[in-house]
Amino acid sequence: MGWLQAAVMGLVEGITEFLPISSTGHLILAGELLDFERTIGGEQAAKAFDIFIQLGAILAVVVAYPRRFGRLANLAADGGFAGWRGLALLVLTTLPGALLAVALQKQIKEHLFSSLSVAIGAAVGAVWILAVERWRPRVRREGLDALTWRDALAVGLFQCFALWPGMSRAGATILGGMMVGIDRRTATEYSFFAAVPLLCGAAVYELAKNYRDLQGAQLTLFAVGLVASFVFAFLAVKWLLHFVGTHTLRPFAWYRLALAAAVLCWWWWR
Repeated sequence: MGWLQAAVMGLVEGITEFLPISSTGHLILAGELLDFERTIGGEQAAKAFDIFIQLGAILAVVVAYPRRFGRLANLAADGGFAGWRGLALLVLTTLPGALLAVALQKQIKEHLFSSLSVAIGAAVGAVWILAVERWRPRVRREGLDALTWRDALAVGLFQCFALWPGMSRAGATILGGMMVGIDRRTATEYSFFAAVPLLCGAAVYELAKNYRDLQGAQLTLFAVGLVASFVFAFLAVKWLLHFVGTHTLRPFAWYRLALAAAVLCWWWWR
């Protein structure tokens, strides 16, 4: 039963990490429904598990974009989203959210990690999607190589909204990019890359704190979750990039509103 729960949690992470519907919010809800914290062995083990399945999602992006990551690793590359310039753009996008997360980590965990907070974040994010799609600014830049320093910083500031569970890191990144004039497909693609340094930093931080508490039996569940997350994140990345090439983000807004309504009803009934 523990293996099945771990696989479900990995599936939820993989599908939701890169879609504008909030992976954190879905993991909170799935964890509550499955009573996963008790299954995995406590709060610290649950935190470490979340990091492992996020690593699966990161690996999926690397496998999906081997050439682009090769260009980023080529420090001799000049211009565009490559080499030192590409890495610096990612760092600039990551810094605002990372600094705010470190400063407010305790308060966020204590007050926002609940089903009610997820419902509020999902609803607010849905309204944001509908507003951006309705009054979308004129597209000024297309393609990752056209991104500027100002774009990277602006997207990073918008990404701070994702600290509220339910808002969605991917959603904040994509919508922030569209609001500063980046086309929808490029903003979506950049959100994949922007996730890597942020999730890697969180993984290193959490594993450094919790590795002493991990046990062999738990590591088996972690491996199951990681594999499930990798497979479904890879599929989600490929599907989403194709979807945004021919559709708006409105379907995700309607899904978020339906999710918020369902969670509010569940919260009220409980």
